[in-house]
Amino acid sequence: MIDLKGRVALVTGGSRGIGRACVLRLAEAGADLVINYITSESAAREVASEVKTLGRRALVIKADVSRREDTLAMVEFAGQRFGSLDILISNAASGGFRAMASATEANFAAAMNTNVAAFLWLVQAALPLLQKARANAKVIAISSRGAEVALPGYGLIGASKAALESMVRHAALEWGAGINFNVVQAGLTATESALALATAWADGKRPDMLAPGDVADTVLFLASALSNRIQGQTFIVDSNSSVSRHLTEVT
Repeated sequence: MIDLKGRVALVTGGSRGIGRACVLRLAEAGADLVINYITSESAAREVASEVKTLGRRALVIKADVSRREDTLAMVEFAGQRFGSLDILISNAASGGFRAMASATEANFAAAMNTNVAAFLWLVQAALPLLQKARANAKVIAISSRGAEVALPGYGLIGASKAALESMVRHAALEWGAGINFNVVQAGLTATESALALATAWADGKRPDMLAPGDVADTVLFLASALSNRIQGQTFIVDSNSSVSRHLTEVT
């Protein structure tokens, strides 16, 4: 059983979907949680209540992680309250589903700032705390299959997720001594945003979808000591979707 007692984790976008599932998995394993949100305060506080029910501490912080000053303030406050930070989950995402032909400068900036720049601001802000962790600290970014596979209306988000994965590899190169940097690339997951994407799927057929907890299980593994020798890698969690697609191409 994975034991994260005494560890403190920060999850961005932790009020809903994959972020919420990550919060609860980490709390079940014994971690105390910093739950970031930007618009869903009530949902964030509900998740915090569940964390406390599990006997763990929970701190709810509103911050726009696409803004460097917000991120710095959030991490500083979390450090003051908990005194340490061992696990960082960069999960918050944005961009909106749209054809690239209709994308504006503002659309592009929103996708890149929230999905790519936020990771950099988080790591820069958290680095002093992560480097003081008693055991290997863990930084995990949530990506999506759209980083590799073209999907309808997903051009901006997919491009930003591909950039995110590259940034994680470079972070591992620069800061990998005592900190593990890895990516979980999630397949289509049953969240509010993904359900919107599924309606645009070819032929109106919605593929099998993951539950948020399926993704959180891999995050939990990467947040534990079991992953101490894994660095700069991307873990694909998409049930059998990749296998099915390749089989179709072959046949």
